[in-house]
Amino acid sequence: MAKDRENDAGRRPSAEKTRAALIEAGLRLFGEKGFAATSTREIAAEAKSNIGSIAYHFGGKDALRDACAAHIVETVANVADPVLAAMPVPADPREAEAQLRRAIERMAGFLVAAPEVSSFVQFILREIQHPGPAFDIVYAGVIEKVHRRLCAVWAVASGGDPESDETKLAVFAMIGQTVYFRIAREAVQRRMGWRGIGAAEAGLITGTVLENALAALAVRKKSRGEGKP
Repeated sequence: MAKDRENDAGRRPSAEKTRAALIEAGLRLFGEKGFAATSTREIAAEAKSNIGSIAYHFGGKDALRDACAAHIVETVANVADPVLAAMPVPADPREAEAQLRRAIERMAGFLVAAPEVSSFVQFILREIQHPGPAFDIVYAGVIEKVHRRLCAVWAVASGGDPESDETKLAVFAMIGQTVYFRIAREAVQRRMGWRGIGAAEAGLITGTVLENALAALAVRKKSRGEGKP
């Protein structure tokens, strides 16, 4: 009995590594080739696992796609929650602006510099083209959740309505420019004459995104007569 428990404990880390490798392979291949064009054999080969491991760990390719989406949600939550979910929406406009600044810095730093984001973005872009259960997971767990929270903070900082079209579009624009720097990474590097995007380059991009967002916020505040000293 004790020997069986030891064997189970020994198999657990290996099983977790296999599951993680399959998710990583699924994210990359589904993003690059699309769900229909990716075979389970290709995923298993990419993960250096046997083809039966997909059925064993997930029940099939569809469930693996959903697990990939859930992995994105979990990863983004680990980045966003310390700034957003773990903190209440401030009532004071200055505190809201400070929280918005921290959120932009953290979000932009992650989207621009984190290596795993490339496969995340490709995967999400594919799912947006043909929305299904995996997109529903990402939308509810990341897109809507983060957007609603940023809208709430933006509204306090700008003196607007968190559910107004103006606020929603302003937040989409703020997020969108950050995502662009990831999608167009190669174009940005080439035009800027950078060999890569490291900490220094990511800092410049983050600073630009932050500057643009705060400028847009200042325009909203001024239009409501709140930009006067």
